[in-house]
Amino acid sequence: MNRKLIRTTLAEVRERSEREGMRRNVPDANRKRVPPEQTNAESFYYKKQMDNKTRMVMVLQDGEALRGTIEWYDRGCIKLHRTEGPNLLVLKHNIKYIYKEENEDESDERPPEQVEAEG
Repeated sequence: MNRKLIRTTLAEVRERSEREGMRRNVPDANRKRVPPEQTNAESFYYKKQMDNKTRMVMVLQDGEALRGTIEWYDRGCIKLHRTEGPNLLVLKHNIKYIYKEENEDESDERPPEQVEAEG
């Protein structure tokens, strides 16, 4: 039996590896994409409230409510500008939630029968 040894050339090996590499880089249509780690939604929200000088209410973990406008923020804290007292630097991990003060005022001004009828 005569067997013939077939050797591939270096150019053929490179070409094959490039084709396989291209196949690996093509995204699978059925595969879900991994969501980004940083969406910047928080920064966008704070920036919008700062630009509009929106009155905000920060409810802390212990239930205390702080009112004022956001003067600036960074990764770990928010500076709250208040008219009824000194300005405060609030650490974000102490904040339970934040909302716009005008939402609270609007609901308080309406008569109770309208609040019950809508709810």
